[in-house]
Amino acid sequence: MRWKKGRRSSNIEDRRGSGISMPGGRRRGAVKAGGGLGLGAIVIAVIVVLMGGDLSTILNMMGGGQQVATQNYQTQQAPLRPRADDQVKQFVSSVLADTEDTWNQIFSQDLNRDYKEPVLVLYEGSTRSACGQGQSAMGPFYCPGDQKVYLDMSFFQELKNKFGAPGDFAQAYVIAHEVGHHVQTILGISNKVRQAQAKASKVEGNRIQVMMELQADCFSGVWANNAHRSRNILERGDIEEALGAATAIGDDTLQYQAQGHITPDAFTHGSADQRVRWFRRGLESGDITQCDTFSARNL
Repeated sequence: MRWKKGRRSSNIEDRRGSGISMPGGRRRGAVKAGGGLGLGAIVIAVIVVLMGGDLSTILNMMGGGQQVATQNYQTQQAPLRPRADDQVKQFVSSVLADTEDTWNQIFSQDLNRDYKEPVLVLYEGSTRSACGQGQSAMGPFYCPGDQKVYLDMSFFQELKNKFGAPGDFAQAYVIAHEVGHHVQTILGISNKVRQAQAKASKVEGNRIQVMMELQADCFSGVWANNAHRSRNILERGDIEEALGAATAIGDDTLQYQAQGHITPDAFTHGSADQRVRWFRRGLESGDITQCDTFSARNL
């Protein structure tokens, strides 16, 4: 991916080493929403959050329908020492900037409205969010309560080593997926999804969540299409990297790795084939209107 000559986003909140992140947080486990979770629920929660979903929705579902309280708080940025992984931060900042440029253009030209850019929080171990306590074991997640994307950059190593999905564009796909959730929040889609889930059974709620996640995959493809046409960001092999990541974090792939069998009713992000299909749809069309997973006959 050609990213080094791109601009850097100013919407990065680096909490690493600032005292806001809590490196002593658990590296494995599940966040509790309300009451405790049984072993089976914990397994499903870990599978879900590793794919970078909407944390408030995940916690709401795992907590038996109890809404996660939005917390109002202020954080202060402490001075940081130079870090060995600053180049990774530069990469993240460049990708975020590229999503800003793309979605600002789409919102202005196609939707005739302003795009409110999200903040991306870098942290280590665990950190606070308006959706509750975030932990690195969750993978990247988006919180609609404060409209921020949360990322422990150790996830990029897990994406490569644990999930077998290396490459900078695989990482960019993950970031763009989370930004896709932000687009859903701005457009009011996220709120409608939560309202529908509150009235639905668990299985139906999962099905609605799958539609939401696949749409975020499609939105990430829309970003890639428009960014490449405008700024020529893609190199040979980049698309294969993104498709490899989408396959590696499909529900069926992760369920089989975790429990040795597949339970479609428990899917919350979509199968590997579905995630690949919807990313491709956004990539090939570059058109946000082609990402209506909620009206699709076949996901």
